[in-house]
Parts: sequence; structure tokens; C-alpha cells
Amino acid sequence: MRRPRDFDAELQALTDKAKALKSKKQGQLGELVIATGADVLSIEQLAGALLDAVGADAARKEAWRKSGGAFFRGDGARSRKRAGRNAGGVSAIGAGPQSASGEAGTA
Repeated sequence: MRRPRDFDAELQALTDKAKALKSKKQGQLGELVIATGADVLSIEQLAGALLDAVGADAARKEAWRKSGGAFFRGDGARSRKRAGRNAGGVSAIGAGPQSASGEAGTA
């Protein structure tokens, strides 16, 4: 005779696995921010840049995909320089409200 399945235990195992995957993803995103040099940006600047990226057009996203691919292939220094220039353009847009509040340089 077959043993009955313990659905509660299976559900708990899946929940634990999902939490572990989420934690791993968050860690990897943090490592990516540091590896690209984006950790020098304030949290407001980084959030603004990411929000701009979400709403960007397809051609711009494709250009970012290519430079990101170059970064992961080991062309990191060149990609970081490009990322720094792009971040500089974005930070100039987001610098107004931040500098008015006096929180420049907070990360």
C-alpha cells in the first residue's frame, strides 16, 4: 500500500527553497552593483537610474544588453567606464532634489 503524501512538509520545503532563491538573487544583485561600480551612487541616484531603465525603449535596452554582455565576458573595465558615463547623465537629472535636501553622497 502506498504511503500518503505529506503535503504540508512538501509545501514547507518549497517555501524554504523559494526563500533561499530570493535571498541568493538579492545577494547577486548586490554583488552586481558593487562589481559595476554603481555602489558609488547614492541610493536615490541608483533607484532613479533603475526606474529610467525599466521605462527605456527597446533600442536602448538592446545597447545595454550588449554592454552588459561585454562586461560579463571580461571586458569589464571598458563597460564600467561606459556605465559611469551613463550613470553621470542620469545622476545629473536626479541631483537637483537630492542636493537640495543635503544628502549628497549617502549610499
